Amino acid sequence: MPQPVPPLPSDADLRSQVRFSTEDGLIWLSGQRMLLMHLASLHALRREMMNTMGPDHTRRLLLRAGYAAGERDALLARQIRPTASLFEMFAVGPQLHRLEGAVRATPEVFEADEEAGHFQCVVRWEHSWEAEIHLREWGPQEQPSCWMLLGYASGYSSAFFRRPVFFKEMQCSTCGHAHCLIEGRFQHEWPDGEQIARDYDPDSMLVCLDELRSQVEALRTGLAPCDSQGPLLGRSRAFQAALALLSKAAPTQVTVLLTGETGVGKERFARALHAMSPRADKPFVAVNCAALPADLIESELFGAEKGAFTGATATRIGRFERAHGGTLMLDELGELPLAAQAKLLRVLQSGEVERLGGHRSTQVDVRVIAATNVDLEKAVEQGRFRRDLLYRLNVYPIRIPALRERVDDIELLAMHLLQKYSALHGKPAPGFSDRALTALRGHSWPGNVRELENLVERGLILTPAGEPIDVACLFPQWSDNGQSTIDDQGHLAQACGADGDLHTASVYDSMQHQGLSLDALEDGLLQEAVRRASGNLAAAARALGMTRPQLSYRLSRIRERTTGTEE
Repeated sequence: MPQPVPPLPSDADLRSQVRFSTEDGLIWLSGQRMLLMHLASLHALRREMMNTMGPDHTRRLLLRAGYAAGERDALLARQIRPTASLFEMFAVGPQLHRLEGAVRATPEVFEADEEAGHFQCVVRWEHSWEAEIHLREWGPQEQPSCWMLLGYASGYSSAFFRRPVFFKEMQCSTCGHAHCLIEGRFQHEWPDGEQIARDYDPDSMLVCLDELRSQVEALRTGLAPCDSQGPLLGRSRAFQAALALLSKAAPTQVTVLLTGETGVGKERFARALHAMSPRADKPFVAVNCAALPADLIESELFGAEKGAFTGATATRIGRFERAHGGTLMLDELGELPLAAQAKLLRVLQSGEVERLGGHRSTQVDVRVIAATNVDLEKAVEQGRFRRDLLYRLNVYPIRIPALRERVDDIELLAMHLLQKYSALHGKPAPGFSDRALTALRGHSWPGNVRELENLVERGLILTPAGEPIDVACLFPQWSDNGQSTIDDQGHLAQACGADGDLHTASVYDSMQHQGLSLDALEDGLLQEAVRRASGNLAAAARALGMTRPQLSYRLSRIRERTTGTEE
C-alpha cells in the first residue's frame, strides 16, 4: 500500500527568493531572471508552432523547453531546504509550479528509494495553463496536451535525483477529465523508458541546424587570431576594431605599439599577432621591463660578455638575440630607464646589438612589439621617455579597450574562463546564474580581464559542484537590499529585516571607528560611485538609487564645501 503523502511544507522560503526590482525592471527567482508574461502571448506562440511545425514537433519542442526550465528550478531545492526531508526538498518543484502560476500541483503518491533504484510520484494538476489554452483553441482532445508542464516535471526530477526521471500524463482535462494527473518513475522502471527518452532528443531538423552552427563556429575559431592559449574572444565593436588593426599588421614587419590599461590582455594580443605573422614558427620572447632591476635591464635585452660587470661569470645572450627571426615583446615599456632607451633606439634603427663589455655588433632580425599602460606623450613631457624613441615605436599603435568598454564580451569571456578552470580544478559547473551575469555586466572592472579571471576562478571554487555560480560567490560584498519580495497573501513587501539592520549596524560601526561624519561618509560614497562608473553620472546615480539631477546637485555641494575650505 502506498504511504500517505504528507502535506506540502510552507512556501515562505520560496516566496522570499522572489525579488521585484522595480528600479531596474527586473524580477528574480533566487539567481535566475524571470518574466511575467500574458498567457495570451504563450497562446499565440503555441498556435503559431502548431500551424507551422505540426502537433508532433510542437509537442517535442515544448517538452524540451519545459525540461530545461525544470532543471534550473531543481538547483534551488537542495539549496533552500538542505536539512529538510527528501519529500520537503522535492516539494520545491510542485510549489514553484504553483508560485510561477503554471499549475496547482498536489503530490498524491511519493515513494523514493535511491539506493534501490525506485521512484514513483503521482501528482494531481489543477488549473493547467496549457490545458486551458489548448482546449480553448482546439477543443476536446483524445491525447493529453500539457507538454511543457510535463517536460518541466521530468527535467526537475531528473536534475533533483541526478538520474533520468520521466513523467507521463495519465489523464488530462483536455480529454474530458476533471483534472490532469501525471506519474513519474526512473527511466529503467518504465517498460517504454527508452522510447520516452527519445521524445527529449532534438528533432532531426534541429540537429542539422545545430551541426551547421557548430561547423560555422569551428570555421570562425580556425580563422580567429589565436596563440597557445586559444583564440582571442570578443564580439563587441571596440574589441573587433582592435582585432581588425591587429589582422592588418600581422603579415607585415611593422613595429606595433599596444596600449591599454593593466590587465586588458596586451600579451595575448602580442602572441596572437606573432601567431598570425610569417614569423609564427620562430621564437616569441617577452620581457617585462618593469620587473627587471635597472642595472640588469641592458644585459637582459642586449646581452653581456664574460667579465663585463661584477658577477658576469659567463657570456649572457640577450633577449634580442634569443628572438632572432621571431618576435620580441617589450612589456611595460614606459618603465624602461633612459639609458636603456637610448640603446634600444639604436638597435631599432640599425638592427644590430652590442653586448655589454663587447667590441663587435651582431645583426638581429627581430620584430618588436611594445606594450605599455603609461601615457607615453605625458612621459615625454615629464622627461621620462625619449621623444625620438616614441616616434620610432609609435608607427602602428593599437589601443586595446578596457573590459568596461566591452560589455557584450563579458559573458563570452566568463564562460570561456569557467570552462578553463572547470577542467583545471576537475569541478564541473553549468554556468552562471542570471543575477551573476547581470552583476558581471554592471561591474566597473578596474582590473579588466585579469580581474575577471580571478573572480571566475574564485566563484567556481566557492560554488558547490554542479550548481551555477551565483553573484554572492563572485562578489562577497554583494547584497540585494531595497528590493521587494512576496508575502503569503501574494502582496509585495520590502525585503529588509534582520539582514538590513545588520548592514546598517556595520556601516555605523565603521563610521565610528574611522571618525567619519555623516557628510564625509556621503561625500565619499558619491565620489566612489562616480569613480566606479568612470565618470558616468547617470550610471552612478542608478547605482545609488537616485536621479542624475540629485547626484549633480550633491556633487556641486561637495565642490562648494571644498572650495570654501581652501579659501
